[in-house]
Amino acid sequence: MPEGHTIHRHARLQRRHLKGKRVAAWSPQGRFDDGAARLDGGTVRDIRAVGKHLFYEWGTPDGTATGELLHVHLGLFGKFRTFVDEPPAPTDGTRLALRTIEGEAAAAGTTIYLAGATVVDIISPSEEEGIRGRLGPDPLDRRADPARFVAAMRRRRLPIGEALLDQKAISGIGNVYRAEMLFRAGIDPDIPASDLTDEQVMALWDDAVALLKEGEKSGRIVTVDPADVGRRSRARLPRDEQRYVYKRHDRPCHRCGTPIVMWTPRSRTIWGCPTCQDLSRA
Repeated sequence: MPEGHTIHRHARLQRRHLKGKRVAAWSPQGRFDDGAARLDGGTVRDIRAVGKHLFYEWGTPDGTATGELLHVHLGLFGKFRTFVDEPPAPTDGTRLALRTIEGEAAAAGTTIYLAGATVVDIISPSEEEGIRGRLGPDPLDRRADPARFVAAMRRRRLPIGEALLDQKAISGIGNVYRAEMLFRAGIDPDIPASDLTDEQVMALWDDAVALLKEGEKSGRIVTVDPADVGRRSRARLPRDEQRYVYKRHDRPCHRCGTPIVMWTPRSRTIWGCPTCQDLSRA
């Protein structure tokens, strides 16, 4: 599933193409015909991301807010494709197509196809607020209050490796980031979240902010310090050296050489270093 950096990156790049533009909307697949018809010919006033959710604020052709929002959650299989020239025909699974309208013509603009998403729906501003209210703070939101994350961890007795995937505690963290953050912090994923000190939790938050910012900028998840693998910069890291533990089971740890282990707790498979994280199962 795309993690928070990917969703924020989609929002930023799509704002460049769509914000302030009139947009033609249709549903090649047919499953979103009614919703697309409500959006067709309107103007995109803004695109906002929070955690793994995207919200498109819609307006009339003159830019006045309509009170309708397009809500997208990509889920496991959702994918956007963007074309700045003449696009190919949409695939059979394309739920929604958006194309900027240049002047009075409905051709010759940026086209975005969306397929495979878990959620594609029209909602109201109050429904957006309701969704936001159920989510934890987003590390990519400059206004986010990390104290909410600290408080959430104090209340959770479940393992920290599971707590980091709880979108009510922190938004946008998925399986890759949680494994990498816990390695970088030297924390056993099976330790109860409430056993961590406030300082440890804040260090996790700060690392999430730094890693997701870099991921949003580059479009990649790179967590390794280049010095740990004998490289001079992140840009020169080969693909198999970009992460410390995620999907590296049985391979040597970049820092200590101990083979990385993999196990599946109650949530999803996780990876760790028995030495650097002092894993009890080692």
